[in-house]
Amino acid sequence: MKKYDLIIIGTGPAGLTAAIYAARYRLNVLVIGKLFGGIMSEAYKICNYPSYENISGFELAKKMLEQVRKLKVEIKQEEVFDIKKGFEITTNKNKYSAKKIILAMGSERKNLQLENEKKFMGKGISYCATCDANFYKDKIVGIVGGSDAALSSALLLAKMAKKVYIIYRKEKFYKAQPVWTEEVEKNKKITPIFNSTITKLIGEERLQKIEINSKKKLDVDGIFVEIGSVPNIELAEKLKVKINSENYIVVDKKQRTSVAGVFAAGDITDNPLKQIVTACGEGAIAADSAYRELR
Repeated sequence: MKKYDLIIIGTGPAGLTAAIYAARYRLNVLVIGKLFGGIMSEAYKICNYPSYENISGFELAKKMLEQVRKLKVEIKQEEVFDIKKGFEITTNKNKYSAKKIILAMGSERKNLQLENEKKFMGKGISYCATCDANFYKDKIVGIVGGSDAALSSALLLAKMAKKVYIIYRKEKFYKAQPVWTEEVEKNKKITPIFNSTITKLIGEERLQKIEINSKKKLDVDGIFVEIGSVPNIELAEKLKVKINSENYIVVDKKQRTSVAGVFAAGDITDNPLKQIVTACGEGAIAADSAYRELR
């Protein structure tokens, strides 16, 4: 079993930034993750990351990953199944051990929890506009949600589709930044449908219609789900770190969890702002804290 000073679980912005700092501190570090870049890599356009007026999530993830690799950090694309308190880590391929751990598993997208949702996945239902927008050229699509992610996805889809509906359960866009709201309002291809919830998914081999508020039916070729995400805390639960009532890992100012030697960073922590730039900051702090304890 190979041993490391530090193992970082997660290859999103928090994990990759932690890896950069750990490498510069000359720690023997391993980074493990399923999706390089995390859900950042699926973002259509990022406009609030310093040094870039706008950049795609894929490009930003690629640049971060390249920087980590140039520092000769060992990165494994594996899935962690188990962690024991002695920091023995079991993946789908190997076993490793570490003196310190940084948990940076990020979050996963919520689904609609409707009948036929799994049946129509990839056949009219998508959770990534950046990945699948090209399949809907000159078609009618819907976006479910009212956040920045939902509105930016609607703008991307409007470049491909002939019509885009935004189906949102509230009376206006409360969560989205004003700049996204203004762009959506100016786009003639986009029609918001407020105070609305999808109650039924209709189709044979693929999605053909959606039912809204158990009444109105709408013809669509596809829908994109952007209703938020949930933190990936399964591994944290195995370590019995403290988790709050909203299922986020509780950390202090040094990104320490309630278990000695275990740090957390990014979307899984109880820090309030979930952004790429804050995830990077937390990853840097976590690596620095781990280094100081090891030193």
